[in-house]
Parts: sequence; structure tokens; C-alpha cells
Amino acid sequence: MTEYAEWSEAEPAVAPAIGAVTPADAADAARLVAFGLQPKLQPARDQEYADLLRRYREDPLFARLADAVATGLGLIVLEVSPRAGMAVTAAEDSVFAVRMGDYARRTSADGGDRFLHGLAHLAVAVMAFPRPEDLADDGYIGRVTVNGVDAFVRQTCHRLEERAAEQGENTDPASDAPGLETAWRIWARRSATGATKDARRLAGSTTGIVAKAVTFLTESGFLQRTGDDNGGTYRTTARYQLQVRDLAGSAALAELLELGVVPVTDGTPTLLPADSGDDLDLVADAGLPFHST
Repeated sequence: MTEYAEWSEAEPAVAPAIGAVTPADAADAARLVAFGLQPKLQPARDQEYADLLRRYREDPLFARLADAVATGLGLIVLEVSPRAGMAVTAAEDSVFAVRMGDYARRTSADGGDRFLHGLAHLAVAVMAFPRPEDLADDGYIGRVTVNGVDAFVRQTCHRLEERAAEQGENTDPASDAPGLETAWRIWARRSATGATKDARRLAGSTTGIVAKAVTFLTESGFLQRTGDDNGGTYRTTARYQLQVRDLAGSAALAELLELGVVPVTDGTPTLLPADSGDDLDLVADAGLPFHST
């Protein structure tokens, strides 16, 4: 009887775990990540976004849940703050990653010019944040112009030609040869503006390629247009600073910096001497420093 009574005794109810995640929590975390995928949306202008950001900062469990949702989508959380919102970038294998081939198609660019479009994005990043301390300073605002970026790349071309001549290298490689240095030399041979009967900038000119890059970055919430001088003037956003920080370790960006072509604050470049180094390749299908929207 005693044994029977022990078997029939009701099991004590299991108390719910403290801090258990609910479906509503998961939905809120996913909602926050969705806000992060809208880079032009400012938390100060959306109360729900601001509330979820506050919850992320104050509730560690919710923060871990939101991070997990982002990771599951192939996203890397760069920062969660009132200034940048939930800033995310795409991992290389993420469905949100933008490849140069995709970018070329989206901008109606010639697929053969993808190296030049990649170089334009790298040049904008370097001109926006020319010094490590600029990237480290959350309050720093970079400024670029279309003509300034083009001039910057052309001075880079000049530096590369000088270095190749000093080393006795071929200074006129085939136009379809791979590599970042080749892209610079192709850039040097391309017209800066081209010409149309109504004086419009040709899309395939180098300033046209830069204009596509900054327009894309503006539409993605990374730059803000501030004027029309010098082909168009732009200022950086907090999100772009975070994206460039993530890009800062890339080989192609490192080569741009080591060449000694350093932009100054008015958007124009100056040429400084630099030690020569090994050339680094820009992979044809390399990812850009932002995710698609």
C-alpha cells in the first residue's frame, strides 16, 4: 500500500523558469532586427524602434535574443545605440550581402567595370575616414565630394605608376587583367567626365562611377547629400562609420592607405611619400561594406 501510494503521488508542478523567453519576446527581437535592416530609419523618429533599443540596452536576456536572431539571418551586430540604431552588417555568406556583381546589375553598370566600382567604394571609405582616430571618434563626421574621390583615385594611379617604374615593372598591363592595381590603371585611362550633347556626366566616366557609389550609399542610409559643389557633396552617418570600421582590416583598404595618398578635410587629396609594399588583390566577387535593403 505504501509503495502504491508513493507511485500514485502527484508530481510537484515545475515552476516556470525565471526569465523564460516567450513568443512575444522573439517577435520583438525580430522586429528590432527588422528595424536595423532599414538603415535610413532614425530611432528618434520612431517610438517603437526607440523603445526596443532601450529594452535591448536594459534587458540582457532580450539583447541576447536579438543578437541570436541577427546571427541566424547571417548578420553581424556592429552597435546598438540611439545614434546608430541597431547597426548590422552582412556576413559573407548572408542572403543580405551585396556582391559586386549584384551591385553592378542594380546600378546598370557594365559588368566589366566591377573593379572600378569596387575601387570607388574603397576610395569613398578612405576619404570619409582618412585617419584611424577618425574611425575611433564617434562624433567625427566625414565629408566627401564626387570630384574629390575621383582626384584621389587618380593621384593613387600616379603613385602606382611611379612605383612600377622604379621597380621596372610593366606600366601598361592588359585591361582585363585581375587585381586592384590594374583597376587603378584602367581608371587612369578612363575619361573623368565624358561628354554628352547636353553636358550631362556619362555613367561610364570615372566621376559617373563615383556618383553611382555615393548615390547607392545615400539610398542605403550611409551618406547624406549636403550640396551640389564638386560634383556633389556628402557627409557620413554613424552607420557608415561603423561599416567602415568593419571594413578597416581588408587588404584592399590597407593598400590604399599604405600608398600615402591622403585626403584632407575639404574633400581634396594630397600626395604624401610612402614606402612601397606588396600589391594586394581585389577579389572580383568581394562583398561591399554594407548589406542590401
